[in-house]
Formats: sequence, C-alpha cells, structure tokens
Amino acid sequence: MLIAKSKVALACALALGAIGVGGAVAQDSEPNVRMSRDLVAAASAFESYTRTASAIEAGFKGPRDIARAVEVGASHDPRQLEAGMIAYAAMAALQDRAFVAGVQRIVADERSREFMIRRLSDYPETAIELPGADGAATRSRTALLRQIEPLVADGRRVKQAAYDIQRKSWSKVFVPDARQRLALVKDLAVRSYSPSEADADRLFQAVSTRSESRAAAQPSPVVLRGLAVAALAIAGEADEGRDEALRPLLTEARSASCVRMAKLNLFQCMAVAGPHYEDVFCLGEHAMIEPGKCMADAAGADAPPPLASSIQTAALLER
Repeated sequence: MLIAKSKVALACALALGAIGVGGAVAQDSEPNVRMSRDLVAAASAFESYTRTASAIEAGFKGPRDIARAVEVGASHDPRQLEAGMIAYAAMAALQDRAFVAGVQRIVADERSREFMIRRLSDYPETAIELPGADGAATRSRTALLRQIEPLVADGRRVKQAAYDIQRKSWSKVFVPDARQRLALVKDLAVRSYSPSEADADRLFQAVSTRSESRAAAQPSPVVLRGLAVAALAIAGEADEGRDEALRPLLTEARSASCVRMAKLNLFQCMAVAGPHYEDVFCLGEHAMIEPGKCMADAAGADAPPPLASSIQTAALLER
C-alpha cells in the first residue's frame, strides 16, 4: 500500500482511478503505476500553460495589462511543452481501465514484458497494437484537445483586440522598455516549469475529467507516444532514474519543430514591434494561436490551419 506525502508525490504515483484528486492511499487491488517527477512536471507545464494562457482577457485597459498578458503567454519552454503533451496524453491513457488491464496481462509474463518494453522503446507507433489501445487513444486525444482548443479561441480574441484597441491613444505609444521586454520573453522561453501541489491537483482533475470522446481515424504520433509511455509506466519503466531512456519517446519531430518555430516567430515579432497594440498582436498570433495550432495538429485535430510565416507577420504589423 502506497501513502503519498504530497500532491506532487501523488501525481508521480498514479493509482488509475482508485484515487480521487484529494486522495492519498491506493487500494491494494489496484496497480501502483509510477511516473517520474520530470514527466509529471512536463505534463503540468502543458496543463498550466494552456489553462492560464487561454484565460487571458482581451479587454486590455492599458500597457500594464498588456505586459502582464505577454508574460503569461510567453511563459513556456517549447521543449518542455512538447514533452508535456506526450506525458499528459500518457496520464489520460492511464485513466482507461481496459487499456491498463490489457497491458497488465502482458507485463505479468516476464518474457512478454521485456518484448513489449523493447518494441515500444524502438517503435512507439506499435502502441496501437496493445489491448485497449483504441479507447485509450481516443481518451488521450480528447483530453489534449479539451486543453488546447480554448487557447486557440482566446488567441483569436486577443489578436482581434490588437486592432480594436488602436482606437485608444495609449495603444499607439511606443513601448519604452522594448529591449528589456524582449529579453524577458526570451528568458521565459528557457525556464522549466516546476509544479506546486496546487498544480498537481489541477493536473489530476484535468486528466480525470470525462468529456464526449472524439475518435480519430488514425491516432497521431504524439498520442501513440503517450500510449507507449503509459504502457511503460505500467511495466515500471517510467519511474525516477529512467528519464534518459524515455527521452526519445517524449519528442516528435514535426510537432517539436512547429512549437519551436512558433516561439521563434514570437521573438521576431516582439523584436520589430513598436506601439503597445503590436505587442498584443504578437501575443495573440505567436504566443497563443500558433502554438495552439501546433499542439492541436499534434493531438490529431481535423485539418489544422497553417502557421503564419514571419513575412505574413511583418505585413500585418505594418497595417
């Protein structure tokens, strides 16, 4: 029987539905599936960024509101964010009892367990062959999109505000500390997120929340990597000290490139922005909409729109 000493520790020891958000003791009949603190921190970084950025209010009253919003929108490390999506997908998959039970049957036999570990580590896409994988994939995709879609929607409102606030004289004043503002945005991009106990609470609640399932014809590579990580966690291969072995599973080339490009576009936009309203445009387009579209595409959303190029951004800023 496991007794977790804090909510962060509890998040590292997932009890697969036996524990509620406020619980602390796993039942003996339930498997003890552990995930390392780095995995939990990455998943929490994804949950925190999508939640706080999508709560940005578009009704800016002055430069201070804009500065605070830019700091919120820019506060994500692209590398941790991409790993966080996959860890979050894994946590959502671990809420699917059929998937968990199916993988447990495999790992009960040592030879089957070793074969599964090697195969998933080398070919994470084969996670779809695991028993119960279809249901777990649907759950993971639904959980990811539930977090991501509000971010894109709010980003569009913020972007529109960049045009609306031009009626205010203060919005056309040039930002006086533009260099310091850009330096801060760049600094925020390399800060790894460390979750608090409140963050662990919210993370558990988010991955456990049920909503209408949205199946895809074929699970995305990010979702399949999430399933692979979840299966390895059930096999005891995602605990502390195994982060290096898991690292190749926590990145996916296409989505990683997209999220990092969105961050570079934010830097370029902030570097050439002048008046306060242009900061709002950079925030909405490159700190919210673009990374949101990248992540929605990675989760397997239907027909995601393309990213705006830096040339398009420059043209918009000149309006």
